[in-house]
Formats: sequence, structure tokens, C-alpha cells
Amino acid sequence: MIIKPMERQLQTIEGVKEMTANGFVGGASIVLEFQSDVDADQALLDVREAVDMAKADLPNESEEPVVAEYSAGKQPIITVVLFGDAPERTMVRIAETLKDQLETIPSVLEAQVGGKREEVLEVVVDPTRIETYDVSLNELLTVVQNNNRLIAAGALDAGDGRFSVKVPGLFEDARDVANLPVKTSRDGVVTLADLGEARRTFKDATSLARFNGRPAITIEVIKRVGTNTVETAQAAKAMTEFAAKSWPGSMQYEFLGDTSVYVTDFLSTLRNSVLSAVALVSIVVVAALGWRSATLVSVSIPGAFLFGILVLYALGYTINTVVLFGLILAVGLLVDGAIVVTEYADRKMLEGHHRKEAFRLAAQRMSWPIIASTATTLVAFAPLLFWPGIIGDFMSYLPLTLIFTLIGSLLMALIFLPTLGALIGKPGQADPDLMEHLAGDQTFDPKSLSGITGWYTRLLSVLIHHPGKIMALTLVALIGAWGLFITDNNGQILFPDGELTAPACLSMHAAIFPSRK
Repeated sequence: MIIKPMERQLQTIEGVKEMTANGFVGGASIVLEFQSDVDADQALLDVREAVDMAKADLPNESEEPVVAEYSAGKQPIITVVLFGDAPERTMVRIAETLKDQLETIPSVLEAQVGGKREEVLEVVVDPTRIETYDVSLNELLTVVQNNNRLIAAGALDAGDGRFSVKVPGLFEDARDVANLPVKTSRDGVVTLADLGEARRTFKDATSLARFNGRPAITIEVIKRVGTNTVETAQAAKAMTEFAAKSWPGSMQYEFLGDTSVYVTDFLSTLRNSVLSAVALVSIVVVAALGWRSATLVSVSIPGAFLFGILVLYALGYTINTVVLFGLILAVGLLVDGAIVVTEYADRKMLEGHHRKEAFRLAAQRMSWPIIASTATTLVAFAPLLFWPGIIGDFMSYLPLTLIFTLIGSLLMALIFLPTLGALIGKPGQADPDLMEHLAGDQTFDPKSLSGITGWYTRLLSVLIHHPGKIMALTLVALIGAWGLFITDNNGQILFPDGELTAPACLSMHAAIFPSRK
């Protein structure tokens, strides 16, 4: 009766990924999940139009359907708790004022107040007086409703323009209600004050908020999508601390559920991981190339990082966890081109070339190999840009970071590094005879070399005489590994299992319902 008419209209909306309906006693709920590339505002408008069209097919006794938007990004980033021994009316007034102040922060979407009771104007009528003055409750209700209005009184034409005139008849305080005339006669006027008492009070509580056993009011701060969590939380704290200077001494405040603390700690850990990765790569480069060549290569790491971050900033992306993961992955990839250029230039300087000529030859000779190597890596990560859905939007930062950083490393290896090497480059320490042999002396036997290079050349000289066996062994290893994975694997999951170090937050809401007798 309720779900079917709604489904017929809602299923015509474009961009719907999944629709889930749930019926229960006295009502029903329908949840629509849209594709990640759908405009949220347009989707909300389409849903409201579809619901309006479905109203005609709903039962007459059904209530007005409610359309609400839910987004995972619309979760509170921090909760301000106001508590103390101040009167309830004072706490509510301070909470409402602070709510308005927090919503003036540009990055704050809204601030929601919880644990407060709605203030009302209550009229307590004395049954004895009603009977004495012969007044019914319907008469009282009619008098109050007819007076609490904004009455249109026509328009005023001043020559320069036409203005509408309205006579305000709204209640401003309890005295206005108490002075309402209920019944008139020749003997006098019976006012509402003669029949009872008008007073300001609160509605019956439907929710409670307590902090350390004391009455409290909570204000949940929700940031706008795409804004900085840390900056928004800091602005909310500063606003609260400034406003608290004018509060009564019995009012106190605390901050709960501050997600900026966890974000800051996690980003700090990742930043330390990036620095550790850079340090480890630099140590390996120093061990393999020596201090002078390693210095030139190490300069390309921060240069490529800065280039990638600059491009991300220009495109409007933020530095988040996925970007930092991408930087960690890029550390070992972006030094390849710099190592090749530095090694080739060092070889040429050992052969007697001037440093300018050596680095010019290195950039010219190694440009296409470095470009081809970088391009193959970029192409490998490019398909991740077209990963659909919410996961694709989340993971798109990873290939973008790698692509921009590797492009920066290419520019560093072919432009900046040769320029810097032409100014400060010096040849390393090596055996001139060995350099001459490695340059292509045909009478030299590489197997006579010592160390790792000699061991590698002797192993390679054996393997190249058995190409068929090596190819067959390689194919058997590949097929065996693939078959082992197919027959014996642990399945597929989205995220690996493990202990979560992030703290858990449990929100409990208590609802109070009046008893029925």
C-alpha cells in the first residue's frame, strides 16, 4: 500500500545504484543509494519530485512522506558539551548562541544542539474559575488562536513604491497572553489571567544529555564536504573558548569525539614513514654510488615530491592518507632516472670528459631510456584513474600522486640534475683500467673481475649457454605459481583483517515516552 507506489516512481530516477525498502507496523522506509558521480542536489530534487507524484496513490490515512538526505561525510567532527549548575534556561540560551556562532565558520555546514527541551508558553487554567465565569475550553483556545497572528492590513502607496502593511498580533511574553480578553459584559472584562496562570516553561523531555553525572547540552559540529577537518575543529575550539569568557562561572565545557586528533596522529605517522623511506633510499644510494653521486640523486627526491604536491594543490586536491601512501610508493621509483644519469656522467668524467660535457652526454644519451621507463610505469597506474564507484573516487589519489611525482622525477633527472651536475659534479673514485675495459675493450675477459660484478658475469656466462632450459624453468615456475594460487588461496576481501588501532566511539540516545494509563 505504501511501498509499491513509491517504488514505481523512485525506480524512474536516473543514477540510482540500489533501492532498499523496509516495511514495518505503522510505516515504511525506502533507502536509495546513488552512483558516486551523481550530483547530490539534483538527486535530492528528483527524489522529492518522485515522492510528490506518488502521494496521489498513497492511502488517505497516511501521513506526509519525509525525504531526508544522508551522506557519510555529514558526521560530526567534534562535539562541544556544555554542563554545569546553571539554570536550564540559561544553558539553552548559551547553547543556541554558541550554535549560531559556530555556524558562522565558513567550513562548518551546521551545528546540531542535543539534550535541550523546547521552550513553550504554558497556560494553567483553574477549573473552578472556568465554571464560575461560565467559559468553555474551546472559547479559550479560540481566543488564543485568533490573537496570535500577523494580520494583513492592505498596502500603502507612497508614490515611489508600494508597501504592504501588516498589523502584528503575535505574543511576545506571558503578560500578552494573560491580558487577553476572554469574555466581556457590562460588569467588566474577563481576561485569561482571571481564569488561570500563563508562564514560560519547557516541553516534556524526549532526550537527555548528561556529562559526568551533571545535566548537559551537546553541540555537534558538522563540516562541509571537502573542507579541512583539522582546521575546522581548531576553529570550533577557538570559537568556543572565546565565547566561554562571557559565560557564568557555573558553566563549563568539554570537547568530545574530536576526529582531528586522530587525523593529525595518523598523518604524522605517515609523514614519518615518508621521511624514513627517503632516508633508507638515500642510505642505499650512498652505499652504492658514494657520497658525491648520492648527493645529486638525493636532491631529486624532494624536488619530485614538491612538484607532485604543487600539481595536486593546483588541481584542488588535499594532502590525505592516500596521497602520503602514494609518496611512499614513489620514493623507490623516482630515483631510477637520476641514478642512470649520474652513473653515465660519472663514467664519462672518469674517461676524461669535462663535467659539463659529461652531464650533457648523459642527459642526451639516457633521455629516451628514462622517458620510456617512466612512461611504462605511468601507463601501469593510469587504469586506476577509471576505477568506478566510491572506492574508485577514494583510490584515485594514489595514481594521481604517483603520476605527478614520477613526471617530476623525469624533469629532475633530465633537466635539473644535469644542470646541477654541470656546476658541482666531480668524478668518483674508480680504477681507470677497469673503466677502460668496461667501455668496450674486446681483449678483456669480464669473468676475471672481482667482487659482485665478477660473480654476476661468471653466472651470466653459464646461463646464456642454456637458453632453452632457462626459458622452460621460468615457464614452469610461472605456471606453478599461478596454479598454486588458484587451488590454494585464502579468498578475496576488500580490506585485510587486522586489529584496528583507531578508537571506537559509541553514541547512546535515550528517549523518554510518557506512560499511558
